[in-house]
Amino acid sequence: MADTAQPKKKREMLTSFSIIFILLAIVALITVVLNGKTYSINGEEGAVVAATLSDFLMSPVRGFADAIDVCLFVMILGGFLGIVNKTNAIADGIAVLVKKMGGNELKLIPILMALFALGGTTYGMCEETVGFYALLSATMMAAGFDSLTGAMIVLLGAGVGCLGSTVNPFAVGAAGAALEGVGIKGDQTIFIGLGLILLVVTYLIAVFFVLQYAKKVKADPSRTLMSATETANAEAEYGQGDGSADSPELTGKQKGVLVIFGLAFVIMIISFIPWEDLGIDWFNPGFDPDGHSWSSFLTGVPLGWWYFQEATTWFLLLAIIIGIVGGLSEHEIVDEFMAGAGDMMSVVMVIALARGVSVLMASTGLDMFVLSAASNALAGTSGVVFSIGSYLLYFLLSFLIPSTSGMAGVSMPIMGPLAQQLGFNPSVMVMTFCAASGVVNLITPTSGAIMGGLALSRVEYATWVKFCTKIIVAMSVACMIVLTIAFMVL
Repeated sequence: MADTAQPKKKREMLTSFSIIFILLAIVALITVVLNGKTYSINGEEGAVVAATLSDFLMSPVRGFADAIDVCLFVMILGGFLGIVNKTNAIADGIAVLVKKMGGNELKLIPILMALFALGGTTYGMCEETVGFYALLSATMMAAGFDSLTGAMIVLLGAGVGCLGSTVNPFAVGAAGAALEGVGIKGDQTIFIGLGLILLVVTYLIAVFFVLQYAKKVKADPSRTLMSATETANAEAEYGQGDGSADSPELTGKQKGVLVIFGLAFVIMIISFIPWEDLGIDWFNPGFDPDGHSWSSFLTGVPLGWWYFQEATTWFLLLAIIIGIVGGLSEHEIVDEFMAGAGDMMSVVMVIALARGVSVLMASTGLDMFVLSAASNALAGTSGVVFSIGSYLLYFLLSFLIPSTSGMAGVSMPIMGPLAQQLGFNPSVMVMTFCAASGVVNLITPTSGAIMGGLALSRVEYATWVKFCTKIIVAMSVACMIVLTIAFMVL
């Protein structure tokens, strides 16, 4: 019988750019409707100011200026990856890895997700994951899955780690500090204990959904959620495979490139972890904020104090080193670096546009108005209503204020004392904030890390939402149950 299988139909979906522009327009219109509405935050009065046409038009540019560090990091990372790809070390290395797995590639998924979750819970690994999307998408496609599977591993892995933050300075640390600013001492035991419970519960949910999807696509590639256009784009960028192709032999130069490539990300991860908060002074004895330590010789900033400027310098240096080790000529190094950086421009523009939404909300006072109104509505409610209401409040606010540290700074001085006044433990409120913002940061289009990462995996935002909706619901229900119990017991 002739094969009657039909090719997967192409479906036109809104691009990430259009989705964010629409969101930006909606936010601008809301500020017009609420123009003049007053709010009170910690005794300070304010009012929503209607966004003007110039505010709307300028917000993407202002977002670019606000996100310049991460945008530059992504561009340099693209140049770095361009040089690495020119050596074919990654492609050949992935082929060797897939062959050695012998059909057991599914075992990689929970392991890799656990590693990303560890980064999320310890130092808030988020924007730093952008560089891994291309690598994991290529790996999963070579193993017979799709690039969406690779994006799932990175986004959900790091995401549940941030959701279940234990010592993450940008979530638990910032929220705890904000509580202390209003005279409330946070309970570190609750932070770590409740954070671990939330982490384990949501990690199991995430792994279950990813494995189910990966098994389905492995058995029948036509069951992918990706459109024909997305699949074609991913295959053009990362190739395709069924996990059974013969793998080439790695040359000595390629092995050297892979060692340096791995070292690049290991050092980046080590450099972002706030070791001083963990009481470890290996890289910066005495916690000298001026950076005078043995590990500061390269960037002037010790490991553990790095951020995007230092990481950008690191990848720029290693791009040159990898080009030399890989046997590329000076012209090849420059040409491949520029081509790789150019390939990242769409990702950079998505990140900048997403940041423009939060810039517009902050400049008009819309974020503060919503926070003030919601906190007033929760006053005097029962334990169950307060717990669920607080979670939903932070769920909403996290769309408006995607920065976890920024959210902690403006909301915790209000929500912490409110919880205490009603007889609840304010430390549980910190974890409510972490859990809700963590779930939203798996799906919010205002996150440059999400939109940029999906763009690297050649996955449209609408496709990600289609997959992630069930996970968001499941995680939210689980988190609300855990947090309600915590509010009633602790």
